[in-house]
Amino acid sequence: MRSHIRRAHPYSKSRTTNQRTCAPPVPQCTTTFMLDRLEMFIALANARHFGRAAEHCGVTQPSLSAAIKQLEGELGVQLVWRGSRFEGLTPEGARVLDWATRIVGDARTLREEMRAVRHGLSGNLRLGVVPTALPMIAQLTGPYMRAHPKVRLEILARSSIEILHQIDNLQLDAGISYLDNEPLGRVVTVPLYAERYLLLTRADHPMAARTGLDWTALAGLPLCLLTPDMQNRRILNAEFDRAGVEVTPQLESNSILTLIAHVQAGPWVSVVNAHTAALFASTPDLVAVPLRSAGPEKQVGLIAPWREPHTPVLAALLAQARRLLQNQAGD
Repeated sequence: MRSHIRRAHPYSKSRTTNQRTCAPPVPQCTTTFMLDRLEMFIALANARHFGRAAEHCGVTQPSLSAAIKQLEGELGVQLVWRGSRFEGLTPEGARVLDWATRIVGDARTLREEMRAVRHGLSGNLRLGVVPTALPMIAQLTGPYMRAHPKVRLEILARSSIEILHQIDNLQLDAGISYLDNEPLGRVVTVPLYAERYLLLTRADHPMAARTGLDWTALAGLPLCLLTPDMQNRRILNAEFDRAGVEVTPQLESNSILTLIAHVQAGPWVSVVNAHTAALFASTPDLVAVPLRSAGPEKQVGLIAPWREPHTPVLAALLAQARRLLQNQAGD
């Protein structure tokens, strides 16, 4: 006589019944239940907190804890170091996280593809965008949403590092970020534009009448710039270093709008890209003066996971990005 474990619900306690068998006991766990547990495990690894992970998954904390323990029982390894709180993943847990991310990602792709077959292109798409690319994002997403009105798009401002991390852990489906300044890892990319920089200032500023400036002209100006955790700021710092200019911004922010508001208030000035300048310098009180750069232009583009096939909604966004690139090349 051996015990045979039968689970009627992924988060309920197991009940044991005795029956004769000549094969080793096999847990009766449906694919759906396993995927649910893997998604909860991914959420816990991302949140590093049982309560926040449970809230993200829409379940109670005891239910999430029970699901993680059941997953450990099914896999035969401990996944999480536990004390009075979450203390991290075990080495086995880190390996399972890699597998879980691939399995859940593939399962989502399958569901999205079958939904597209039944109902046409629909679903959700989460897009992370570096702040400096937000002024141009509608050039990509506007035609995309008009072509696919059943797709719900969520656009989130994120740093370039956050975009890569959140694509890896399935929190984002894709991102708009810099392509050639810092390592990206294994991703699919579609270039969208090359960044050019301008000095943004009030129309009554002495620099406003200039037709072009060298970076050395910015020495001593009251600058407001993005924070150092933003890749744009690291690119600007490299330009300043190349020009031999030491700068100490009086104001730093991770918000482009905050920088623009202070430029409008004066006497501060900022360095922005051409898309930001086109959006804000069209007002009579602001002027954008081109900066002559000795360094290479930085490419900005769409970043998507390397794994294929992509979900139908993401594949359609990649196709739209390629059309945008072709249109720009033909202009």
